[in-house]
Amino acid sequence: MSQDYPLVAAQTMIHAPAEELKLRRRGRGRRGLHGADRIVVLLMVAIPTFLVLALVWFPAVSTVLLSFTSWNGIGGLGTIKWVGTTNYVNVFTNYPPFTPAIEHNLLWLVCLFVLATPLGMFLAVLLDKEIKGSRIYQTALYMPVVLSLALVGFIWQLFYSYDQGLLNAVLGTHIDWYGDSNVNIWAVLVASSWRQVGYVMLLYLAGLKGVDPTLREAAAVDGSGETSTFFRIIFPVMRPINVIVFVITVIESLRAFDLVWVVNKGRNGLELISALVTQNIVGEASRIGFGSALATIMLVIALVFITIYLATVLREEK
Repeated sequence: MSQDYPLVAAQTMIHAPAEELKLRRRGRGRRGLHGADRIVVLLMVAIPTFLVLALVWFPAVSTVLLSFTSWNGIGGLGTIKWVGTTNYVNVFTNYPPFTPAIEHNLLWLVCLFVLATPLGMFLAVLLDKEIKGSRIYQTALYMPVVLSLALVGFIWQLFYSYDQGLLNAVLGTHIDWYGDSNVNIWAVLVASSWRQVGYVMLLYLAGLKGVDPTLREAAAVDGSGETSTFFRIIFPVMRPINVIVFVITVIESLRAFDLVWVVNKGRNGLELISALVTQNIVGEASRIGFGSALATIMLVIALVFITIYLATVLREEK
């Protein structure tokens, strides 16, 4: 008996962890949510899911389906007529405002890249140096982002007003900045870029804070200047931020609406796709199907760039 004891003890020590693991697994399987906890978790999952489906997916899918129909919004669902791709054909062939709207959206995109993005990046580099009062500057530069584009339009009206505007008073001119179809698109682009600068600055500032300081130290040891270090080392490292800024700028150029609608409801030189959608859906001659086709075109363009962004993010994670 005494001779078998060490062997039995050793076997017990070997099998004990396995038995203990089995007991833990059984206990873990038995433990779970009961009663009120299960209801709370279910509500936490169900409510956001319902809101996303009701407020995002259902309107999006409905818009796509309505784009293949003809409906003036009056009457029930029985008055909806299926017309196939007629609305899309009319958009590209028989709708004169569509071409200038595409051109203005592209111009909006280019100006945000040329004006807002470089200026926001430059301000982010300056504020990253922890200059005195940098917090105050960050707040002041980011403040326009908090404002809606409609309010931005009213603020810039103080500059662009024909009779009492600051710009005409300083320059000694008499230009109707918002009313003249030759200059109003440039006026609203300056106002939109002013608002976009703070957003781009914040994104790049967050990216600069995440850059490894040893990269700058190694570049300084090699004798690289600040400008060369930024464009050859820091800027490539912030590639995910660059992609985010690119996608946000594209989406911002597509969803631009408030500013031109406040100025002249998207007419007389300020045609944008978003304004055309609103004019056709809630205008005097309500054409739900035609407006839905325009909205679907916007959705497809946005999805292309969102897909590029997601593919880049997933590639970076790998």
